[in-house]
Amino acid sequence: MQPDSLSGQNSRTPDQALPDVMAAGLAVVFCGINPGMRAVATGHHFEGHSNRFWRVLHLAGFTPEQMRPANDRDLLKHRCGLTTVVSRPTARADQLSSHEFRDSTAALRDKIEFHHPAYIAFLGKAAYAAISGQREIHWGRQSSTFGGSAVWLLPNPSGLNRSFSLNDLVEAYRELYLAIA
Repeated sequence: MQPDSLSGQNSRTPDQALPDVMAAGLAVVFCGINPGMRAVATGHHFEGHSNRFWRVLHLAGFTPEQMRPANDRDLLKHRCGLTTVVSRPTARADQLSSHEFRDSTAALRDKIEFHHPAYIAFLGKAAYAAISGQREIHWGRQSSTFGGSAVWLLPNPSGLNRSFSLNDLVEAYRELYLAIA
């Protein structure tokens, strides 16, 4: 079952624990590593007390006010979508194996080709490194495309990622926002 690209409604494939928030012609699809347990329990992306995604998105300019996870589908109004590389939920992303990333690549590529956003923004290096086969990757725009969309690499906003301060995250996401604008 595919998401309805005309209405922006969400649907789940039988093995998908968290529905995508996608529609045709988006400026960017933010691609998380995989859903967290709380996100799956509520049915909303980036649900969690320590996740900084919604705050960073607002401060970087993507949304006029800070959204709540319960309103994640409203992100479509701002020409942004949400998906994950791996659909299996875990408490921590490091609980995924490298073969899970490789096994999910074709389905993710198909989704991106179908919806054709201008950019796909991978949140964190691990998933993109696994599916691209590249070891040396940098933050920001990549020279390659994925599913016909330009690739941008952003730091993961998870509260478990303490390598990046809130200001660091906002600055990185704002670069993408300015590239889109």
